[in-house]
Amino acid sequence: MTQHAPSYYAATANRQTARLALTTTITTEICIIGAGFTGISAALELAAKNIPVVVLESVRVGFGASGRNGGQIVNGYSRDLDVIADRYGPGPGKAIGAMALEGGAIIRERVKKYAIKCDLTEGGLFCAFSQKQLEGLRHHKKIWSEYGHQAMDILDHDQMQNHVVTTRYVGALLDHLGGHIHPLNLVQGEAEAAESHGATIYENSPAIAIENGQTPVVKTPNGEVRCKTILVCGNAYLGNLLPEITARIMPVTTQIIATEPLGDEAAKLLPSNVCVEDANYVLDYYRRTPDTRILYGGGIVYGGTDSESITAKIRPNMLKTFPSLKDAKIDYAWSGNFALTLTRFPQMGRLGDNLLFSHGCSGHGVTTTHLLGRLLAEAVTGDPTRFNIIANLPYYPFPGGRLFRVPATIAGSWYYRARDALGL
Repeated sequence: MTQHAPSYYAATANRQTARLALTTTITTEICIIGAGFTGISAALELAAKNIPVVVLESVRVGFGASGRNGGQIVNGYSRDLDVIADRYGPGPGKAIGAMALEGGAIIRERVKKYAIKCDLTEGGLFCAFSQKQLEGLRHHKKIWSEYGHQAMDILDHDQMQNHVVTTRYVGALLDHLGGHIHPLNLVQGEAEAAESHGATIYENSPAIAIENGQTPVVKTPNGEVRCKTILVCGNAYLGNLLPEITARIMPVTTQIIATEPLGDEAAKLLPSNVCVEDANYVLDYYRRTPDTRILYGGGIVYGGTDSESITAKIRPNMLKTFPSLKDAKIDYAWSGNFALTLTRFPQMGRLGDNLLFSHGCSGHGVTTTHLLGRLLAEAVTGDPTRFNIIANLPYYPFPGGRLFRVPATIAGSWYYRARDALGL
């Protein structure tokens, strides 16, 4: 594949032309593998400091999860801040919590500074199916307030109707620092910003081999990059390039559909234009687009394989939320993989002195990847303090190794699916 997946985002992207592929041997200071949010975030940070950087992308900038996701700015991580502190201790917990809002701040800073046209819209809503889930959202608000995030409101069922008109939920948590964007336009805009500072990006140039030593080399089918440091940011699309990295993660597929333009109906269903996700373990997420579509996603398939029919899987849940869309045509249906870790928390680390990696935002990557890209850039420019906070966390492999990680994870998820079904 040499182009983007057939998503709504690809069809409405600001940039449609591809960048050149690498066809020769070049030398640079930093070589980044992967032009998603993490890699491009790191490239922009480095290039803005006048550090020579080359990015290698196997297909197109934003080809993977960064250009296919729900486009929701959700703060924090895939695990709550109190869970992280309990697991890793108060020291790491406090440090990780202090960074929890930074990813969203980076996005807003770059959109403004570089005038990136990505439909940035403020506000995110988390909806509860039961009073138990609503209590969980109240607890979530309390924990966030302890880390300085005060811009959250608990809404009852009637108040929630100002944001999402449906009978499915009992209440919600409104995060005023949440929001949504066109993710492919965001990552492409950031890529162009990095190029404006001198970064070079090659598309359709997959890394096929790495020589990791004093003078690292990254080889592509028709060229190679000689450098001082390699940053590996391939996440779920890294393949078998570095088995010692990909053994730490599991690709997980999620699916999204986009309706035809709905005119005034879209604004009737989502009056305030916030993005929405529910509080289930396997959650639904949705929002409206500037051209009046409803973009609705959810569902997961462990192991990174597609459902037989994306529309058949996602549309029934959309109709439970919005029955009035029963006759709406589905114009786009697509999927993409994200990288899951056993702890559902990102992993960063080193393979030797000259190779650093980052992966595993576990379905919570739009904001977190922007933060992790900055941490990578800090580490290679002389201040690895924040990088080391995450890199020094204990690593836990999936039970059963690569062969049995999918069935073991599916078995573990049954418990949480049962809780969702029972409203617990």
